[in-house]
Amino acid sequence: MHRKLLGKGIETQLYGDEDWRKKIMNKLRVWWIPQVGMDNTFYVPVNTPEEGKRLLDTLAAYDLFQLTNNVKPDFCNTGGLQMWDKEEQEWNNWFIETEEDYFDTIDKYCESDICEQKEALEAFSKEILGQIDYSKLPK
Repeated sequence: MHRKLLGKGIETQLYGDEDWRKKIMNKLRVWWIPQVGMDNTFYVPVNTPEEGKRLLDTLAAYDLFQLTNNVKPDFCNTGGLQMWDKEEQEWNNWFIETEEDYFDTIDKYCESDICEQKEALEAFSKEILGQIDYSKLPK
């Protein structure tokens, strides 16, 4: 089984009245491949989806920064957030399902009103991406 329901209603049933986020969020990691085609993937454990979003945005901005400052001649990167499936004993792509919503990407979740850190994450992304001189990007 590759899908777990990670919404508030389901967690209450699975974990009782305890905070469901505390139960699942220590089983998250960001994966990053700075150049598609590489044999290795870079992994970083994170505590929350929002922390994962910050890290993914940072890695993406850093790759752009290197490109615009002639550190890298080009790149084709990819990354995402994964969650540990205890039952299957494997990492799967992150998603969250609540009674009212379903999010299969961290970006969609963090841009939604359900994300408590929406404004802070938008400000963070704007600040780090503001350091990129987009006029230096190859055309």
